[in-house]
Amino acid sequence: MEDVTKVTETKQARPPLLERRVRQRPSAVSLLKSNLKKGLTCSVPRVRSTLTGFFPVVRWLPKYKLREYVWGDVMSGLIVGIILVPQAIAYCLLAGVEPIYGLYTSFYANIIYFLMGTSRHVSVGIFSLMSLMVGQVVYREVFLAGFDLSEDSKAPGPDVFNGSMGVNLTAGVHTLELMGLQCGKECYAISIAAAVTFIAGVYQLLMAVFRLGFVSVYLSAPMLDGFATGASFTILTVQAKYLLGLKIPRYQGYGTVVVTWINILSNIHKTNLCDLITSVICIFVMVGAKELQERYKDRLKIPLPTELVVVAGATLASHFGDLNSRYGSSVSGHIPTGFVPPQVPSFSLMPRVALDAIPLAVISFAFTVSLSEMFAKKNGYTVRPNQEMLAISFCNIIPSFFHCFTTSAALAKTMVKDSTGCQTQVSSLISALVVLLVLLFFAPFFYALQKCVLACIIIVSLRGALRKFKDVPAKWRASRGDAIVWLVAMSSTALISVELGLLVGIVFSMMCIIFKTQKPKVSLMGRANDSDLYEDVDEYKDLLPPAGVQVFRFQAPLYYANKDSFLKSLYKAVGVEPFLEVTRRSKAERKAKEVFLKEAKANGDKSNGDVVIGLVQRELEFHTIVLDCSAVPFIDSAGLAAFKGLVKEYKEIGVSLLLASCNTSVIDTLRKGQFFGKDDKDMSSSLFHTVHTAVLYANSRKLLSSSAIEADE
Repeated sequence: MEDVTKVTETKQARPPLLERRVRQRPSAVSLLKSNLKKGLTCSVPRVRSTLTGFFPVVRWLPKYKLREYVWGDVMSGLIVGIILVPQAIAYCLLAGVEPIYGLYTSFYANIIYFLMGTSRHVSVGIFSLMSLMVGQVVYREVFLAGFDLSEDSKAPGPDVFNGSMGVNLTAGVHTLELMGLQCGKECYAISIAAAVTFIAGVYQLLMAVFRLGFVSVYLSAPMLDGFATGASFTILTVQAKYLLGLKIPRYQGYGTVVVTWINILSNIHKTNLCDLITSVICIFVMVGAKELQERYKDRLKIPLPTELVVVAGATLASHFGDLNSRYGSSVSGHIPTGFVPPQVPSFSLMPRVALDAIPLAVISFAFTVSLSEMFAKKNGYTVRPNQEMLAISFCNIIPSFFHCFTTSAALAKTMVKDSTGCQTQVSSLISALVVLLVLLFFAPFFYALQKCVLACIIIVSLRGALRKFKDVPAKWRASRGDAIVWLVAMSSTALISVELGLLVGIVFSMMCIIFKTQKPKVSLMGRANDSDLYEDVDEYKDLLPPAGVQVFRFQAPLYYANKDSFLKSLYKAVGVEPFLEVTRRSKAERKAKEVFLKEAKANGDKSNGDVVIGLVQRELEFHTIVLDCSAVPFIDSAGLAAFKGLVKEYKEIGVSLLLASCNTSVIDTLRKGQFFGKDDKDMSSSLFHTVHTAVLYANSRKLLSSSAIEADE
């Protein structure tokens, strides 16, 4: 009787369920009306707020601290502009367009981001990865249009400069009619680049309007690093022919790296010694200067303008040495000064490049948003990701009317701005002015600049990406999953293609996450001494499993893809599968009955064996299973069905199932699925806030049941 009293007191002392707050959600109609009213309301403050939000420069420029900021902005702007000019010319080799378009792209992108960007340090403009991806599209479409891809096949036919430069059609040169005009190879190439840039910008604008920035969540850091490294291999391969002075067409299709190297090796005997010697000297000078700068970066206040020095020296050597005519060295050619009239991107070309613009748009905004947030956090201010998406979209849409190609934020130039005292986007305005000076006055002086020098600039800029291989062992030690994602993204990008490499990297990284949720860590829990703390018995010492209770933890969401894994792991952990246990008991009862009837028949007893069947052992080592749901963020209908099935199956063998530490999302799903019965009548006896409370309740209920049976006897 005393035991019954103690059990009753324990049951009464059980903590009550917490009372949930009643939340009334507004109806969809009223919510829509309020949003429409808010969106369509027009007032002077609202117009002012919209304009200042769309053009953040209106907010911060009037507050510009001239004495405090101007020196850092001017210095960083000049240095980035000096770096930008040779890179803008060089990256046009990747994009498959003339050098002048790289200067246009850098100029317009810096101006637009100055007006619309919210980051103080990000440098937006021409970027090697974007140039490569644009070049893949340009070379493919130029090839399909029937143009010759060889380096010396420049069509002198009419192009975008017809109106200002008086270039006329030469008979016999292959041209196409585009927007009512005859278009040569260069004209068609920049038309393709402008069309894909316009479409990419429109995609980014739509993503900003519909707030689809969450797409970048699926671009994990290991995947992006692997993708960038694989793309660097492709860039290195594409530029290798310029280092050797080989005039071989750019390969179109999958396996660019492998096929291009086969073509290079098969034509190695045609190497231009002048280009090779120039390449060796330029790479030696630039790499040496970079290493020197990294070693003495604390003493050097500003980066060394190595690229500009190399370009100036190589141009002078090529001009006065007449390397083009004497040794057949490829040069940049004439770069005109001034601007050309704007032109609407060709809408007839856009359906051909609509799919190609998707990875361009995603990668461009992902790099821009991630870099802006990274440097904002480093320097103690905030950025608006959605405005960053708007800014980069207009950095592509507007310049596409001025013969430009796709841009994004560039890490190397952003780091230069940060290290040289940049304070605001006034530095971008200064960089644009540097490019403008080249466009107006100095562009023709780059005529004799060898293409191998431009290729050297591109290849040396890949040092940072190629150095990622040194981090692979550390990645492997830190997380094998991340290391495998990096390797898969890198190898697929390098060996298949840039676009498919991106797709493979995204799909594989998502599959890894799905695999982790399908095969999560499961554990049986034990109690630490006399406390209410329960932890994994395989991970911690001196933990004691509670008597008669199995505590099981599943560390993943429970949904349709892993419910079978959940059931199998639970059966294996507790050592009892309900269906097999029922089958085993049925066989034992049948066997016991057969033996009894056989003995009874021999002894002349006419009993039917029901007494013997009742004596068959039915007790297990445990009477209750407590599911610790603290690591289950959500469940779906399949998970709910699994819970219901477990309760029913274990009830048949005399085992109760209790839930502990469920979050409100899981509780709401269970209640909607009537897991706790009608009107949640069984909720207080099935759901507990802590594992310890559930264990105490299970043992008290078992003790009460045993005491009641003894009292009846």
